[in-house]
Amino acid sequence: MDDILEILESNSRISLKDLGKLTGKSKTALEKSIKKYEKNGTIVKYKTIINRQKIKGDKGVVALIEVKITPQKDVGFDLVAQRIYRFPEVKSCYLLSGTYDLLLLVEGDDIHTVASFVSEKLAPLSSVRGTATHFMLKKYKEDGVILVKQEKNKRLAITC
Repeated sequence: MDDILEILESNSRISLKDLGKLTGKSKTALEKSIKKYEKNGTIVKYKTIINRQKIKGDKGVVALIEVKITPQKDVGFDLVAQRIYRFPEVKSCYLLSGTYDLLLLVEGDDIHTVASFVSEKLAPLSSVRGTATHFMLKKYKEDGVILVKQEKNKRLAITC
């Protein structure tokens, strides 16, 4: 991967001056490369990672849902996946190998919202053969960023 992309992926807020120091490229060359990456869809979005466990009152629920689907003739999984990932509750959708075909990351206000999504929108789709829902209890790491602080060892040292 291009060194500009690697740096931006780990720190999208880096200044062009600092990016230039790391890559050895001029501000003009960096601006041109970044615009090209944005225009051709290589850079899709700049993202902030938020540790929701730190936000008081945030009662949102996240679930990982495995979905078995029947691929459609001549289009395979793509058309079914497209129909599913267009639901606003679906934040991410991945094609998998193995027992299940799709993995969805779904967000809702509470467990009932996610359950309603599965039972009223997802499961009734004719191509869906089965689902397995896993509710996320705690995030330790997201996109390479550790979200939990390591506690210092509270045990007393043994002295002789």
